[in-house]
Amino acid sequence: MNQITNEGLILACSAVGAGLAMIAGVGPGIGQGYAAGQGAAAVGRNPGAKGDIMSTMLLGQAVAETTGLYGLVIALLLMYANPLLTRFLKL
Repeated sequence: MNQITNEGLILACSAVGAGLAMIAGVGPGIGQGYAAGQGAAAVGRNPGAKGDIMSTMLLGQAVAETTGLYGLVIALLLMYANPLLTRFLKL
């Protein structure tokens, strides 16, 4: 009969957590696509304000992208640095 070790359980949970953290990339992708579409529509309605529209849109997209990057950092930490493994195996 195979037993699940503490190390194996922590590694499995870390992999699942990393996968869940990568779901955080879906929201920024949808938001940035929507913002780009609305920006293109606004430029089409008022071509004279292209500079203002584009700068505001790009600033908003940069802010929206931070959520996806935070999710990526968490996923990488769980997969490669794995602070849970070092903490709980010392107990």
